[in-house]
Amino acid sequence: MSGDDRGPAGGQYGAWAPGPRDALVTGMGFCLPGAGGEPVRRADEVWATAATGTSHVERNGFHHGTVRGAREAFAELLPEMPARYLRSYADVHLYGLISLAEACADAGLDHRAGELRGADVLTARAGVDSNYDSYRAWHDADPATISPADAKSLFVQLLVAGTSSDVGPVQAALLGSTGANYTVSCGCASSSVLLGIARMMIASGQSDLVVVTGVDRFDTERVLHGHRLREVVEREGVTVRHNDDPPAAPRHDRPMRPYDMAGDCMNYGDGSVTLVLESRAHASARGARVHGAILGQATTRGGLNSAVAIDTGGTGLAEAARRALGGHTTLERIPYVNGGGEGDALFTRIESNAVRALWGEKSDQVLVSSQEACFGHSGAPLGNLGTALTLMMMREGEVCPTANCETPSPVCTFDPVPGTKTRALDFDRALSFNYQVGGVNSALLLGGGDVC
Repeated sequence: MSGDDRGPAGGQYGAWAPGPRDALVTGMGFCLPGAGGEPVRRADEVWATAATGTSHVERNGFHHGTVRGAREAFAELLPEMPARYLRSYADVHLYGLISLAEACADAGLDHRAGELRGADVLTARAGVDSNYDSYRAWHDADPATISPADAKSLFVQLLVAGTSSDVGPVQAALLGSTGANYTVSCGCASSSVLLGIARMMIASGQSDLVVVTGVDRFDTERVLHGHRLREVVEREGVTVRHNDDPPAAPRHDRPMRPYDMAGDCMNYGDGSVTLVLESRAHASARGARVHGAILGQATTRGGLNSAVAIDTGGTGLAEAARRALGGHTTLERIPYVNGGGEGDALFTRIESNAVRALWGEKSDQVLVSSQEACFGHSGAPLGNLGTALTLMMMREGEVCPTANCETPSPVCTFDPVPGTKTRALDFDRALSFNYQVGGVNSALLLGGGDVC
C-alpha cells in the first residue's frame, strides 16, 4: 500500500525532508521476562522472541511475565554500584536501571564518562508497586528475628518509596543528569505519551538528548486477590459493571490470546524498556547509529463520565491516529499498526472499530499485530516496547506475528498476522497504538528507512 502524500481534502502534503531537530531513536535497552533465569536485555533477544511469537509468560502453569535474574544482571552491568544501594532498591528500580544501562550501551553513550549529563530523564510508571512492596516488607518484618542489617535495608527502602526517589530520580542520579527529570503515570499509554513529549522537547530546541523509560512491576498476590474477589462478586450476583461490556479479568491459569477467537483474558508481566532519543544534529555530530524516528504523537480521551468506562467505538483512538499523522503523511502510506491488543475481546473490538474508521473498506489490508503475549501486559513499558519492535520490523522488512494468536477473531477488521512466523513487508511508516480503561488513547507515528 503506497500513497501520493495527498491530504484528506485533496491538498498536497509537503515532501518530508530530514531536519536537524528530528527526534531520532539511537538506543534501545530492555529488562523483560526471559525463558530461563536471565532477563531479556538486548534488541536482538527481543527480536528473536517477537519474530517467532514466543511467549515467556508461563511457568509451571502460572501465567505471569516474571523477570528473573535482575540482581545478577544489575551486578554485571553496574559493578561499581555500592552494595548498600543494591540492598535498598526494590525490583522496579533494578529493572529501570538495567534497561537504562543497556540503552546507553546500545546508543554508544558512556554514562560513566558523563556523556549523558545533559540528558533529560523521563520515566513512565503505571502503578505504585515499589511503594507498596516497601510498606508491606516493613509491616511484615518480625522485630524479634530481623537482623540489624536487614532492618536498615528495609528502612532505607521505606524512605526511598516514601519520597520522590522512585525510578526516575534514581536513573537521573546514575547519569549525573543536569536536565529535566519527571515521571508521568497514565497507565498503558504512559511511555508513548512521554515519547511524544520528548519529541516536542527536541523539536523546540529545549533538548538534544532525552532518555525515556517505561517500567512497572505487578504484585502477583494483589492481582490474585483481586481476581478472587471478582469471582466471589460474580458468584453472588452482585452488579459491579460500569458499562455494558466490561473488560475481562486478568488471569493466571491460562494464556492471553490477542485478536484470537479464544481470547478472554490477559496476563500481567513485569519489566522495563528504555529508549534514547536525540536530535538529528546531536546524533550526526557524534556519528550515532539510528534505529528510526518519532515523527508524531497524539493523546486523546474518550470524553467518558467514568474513570473506568470503555470507549468501545474506538473513536478516540482513531482521532489520536489522525492527529499523530499531522501534515506528515497519509493513511495510504501506513500498511502496519503495532496494536495494543492484550487478549480481551472487548479491546479487540475497540481496535477493530478504530481501524475500520480510519481505513474504511481497505482495513482488511492493514496488518495489525501485538507482541504483548511475549512478555505479558506490562503497563508503562508498552509504548516503548511497541516503538522499539516496530522500528526493528521496518529495518528487517518483516512484521512480527501476534503472539498466541492462532485463529483470528471474526471481530477483527484487519489482518492480525496469526501464527509464529514473520510476514514480509517493505515499509518505512507505521502507527503504534496504546489505549486503556478510562478512555485514554495514544497513537505514535514512527519512521524508518529514509529517516535514518
